[in-house]
Amino acid sequence: MNITLACPKGFEPDPEVVSKAKEEGRRNGCEVRVTRDPKEAVKGADIVYTDVWASMGKEKEQEKRAKIFKPFQVNGKLVKEAARNYIFMHCLPAHRGQEVTDEVADSKNSVVFDQAENRLHTQKALLALIM
Repeated sequence: MNITLACPKGFEPDPEVVSKAKEEGRRNGCEVRVTRDPKEAVKGADIVYTDVWASMGKEKEQEKRAKIFKPFQVNGKLVKEAARNYIFMHCLPAHRGQEVTDEVADSKNSVVFDQAENRLHTQKALLALIM
């Protein structure tokens, strides 16, 4: 599958990991791109996936990150660029009004709770395997 990551300057993924992903993509006829333009990243996307702006351990950076990441918020205007029947995903818990708006998180395109349920069953299977 083709993957486009949108992130603000200074928050790009590790260049070595991106390079390896691009190489693997080329071998499989896929493209991996990194952009600073969320609109470009979402354009025609079948899946739109976001995460919290400040993960656990980064709470002290919340205010700073909120200003930097605001243009990357997944909202109704942004997802108009996605494919008509796009799927919205988020690993939860979501900070509504920050990385995603209620309009998107609660939309018919959102599969966040199915995603969480699937993760639960995967985690239970792993526990059963290692116990």
